[in-house]
Amino acid sequence: MTHFPLPTGRTENLNVTGFTPLVTPRELKRALPLTPAAERTVLAGRRAAQDILHGRDDRLLVVVGPCSVHDFGQAAEYAERLARLRARVQNRLEVQMRVYVDKPRTTVGWRGALIDPDMTGANDMNAGLRRTRELMIRVCELGLPVATELLDPFAPQYLFDAVAWACLGARTAESQTHRVMASAVSAPMGFKNGTGGGLKLAVDAIVAASHPHAFFTVDDDGRACIVHTKGNPDGHVILRGGRSGPNYAPPFVQEAAELMRAAGLIPAVMVDCSHANSGSDHTRQALVWRDVLGQRLAGQTALKGLMLESNLRPGKQPIPADLTQLQPGVSVTDACVGWDETEALLLWAHAALEGHPS
Repeated sequence: MTHFPLPTGRTENLNVTGFTPLVTPRELKRALPLTPAAERTVLAGRRAAQDILHGRDDRLLVVVGPCSVHDFGQAAEYAERLARLRARVQNRLEVQMRVYVDKPRTTVGWRGALIDPDMTGANDMNAGLRRTRELMIRVCELGLPVATELLDPFAPQYLFDAVAWACLGARTAESQTHRVMASAVSAPMGFKNGTGGGLKLAVDAIVAASHPHAFFTVDDDGRACIVHTKGNPDGHVILRGGRSGPNYAPPFVQEAAELMRAAGLIPAVMVDCSHANSGSDHTRQALVWRDVLGQRLAGQTALKGLMLESNLRPGKQPIPADLTQLQPGVSVTDACVGWDETEALLLWAHAALEGHPS
């Protein structure tokens, strides 16, 4: 791998071991352009999410897929299955696929396919960018919109023309850097409550991101620049539970809606069926899913969406020293429900909503 010469000095780079050249956004997009079919999917997915969040579309926005992509071939197989299922339920559900490639860590650990695509510690980010963009375009070409998490400050310039929906996670929703970045994103943005469970943090993040900002980034040619934004008008709260337990029950949904109204926002709430809402037990995601659907059927119109962590096979596995021992289709981060349960839950939700038209 090519490295830049390490600048020397007595006061800088004391803990740096090297610099590696990075492909520019323009170079990557030239090599892997967004195809017309993929572009149509992105635009339609964004428009559908916007219409749902603003009450112009009474369908439910469903963001479903692996906790994190670690095998690009298996992710493509999952996408093909989900695209077929999306077509079966699209009159009541707007299904978009989680293509999460950049993982926040509480301390240390594998940081995702964008950073370390080979899971070897080599951190070949050029390969991570290329493979991620290839996958996102492939998913979009199936007619399946891509959903992802905004984490790395430079990733949007490389990837977000292929993204229909994005979010800030529990660890970044309070970060000023990420809030101002979210103000520039062209797609609707979800904001999770913090790990402590407080809902106002997420609402404050939506308000912050809805306003104009300026921040440092790079342009398509990789030049450092200041970007000026006009704000993102499509923010919404994602309830994911907290240290005190789940927060998907009716009082929490109502609290989130009231906090949004008080802040001058249109109430729009998504529930994450995983994380603290399921006690990090993937077998409990279905309980959360059915409870939230029940609230929606009972008339809670602030509920606009659901998130499900799902993979080809259920559960999770550690990353082995010998990568040939990885079980195909099993998550290496949070435990996921398997494909069979995923399909059953989406078909159940579709049938329930079909029987109770708005």
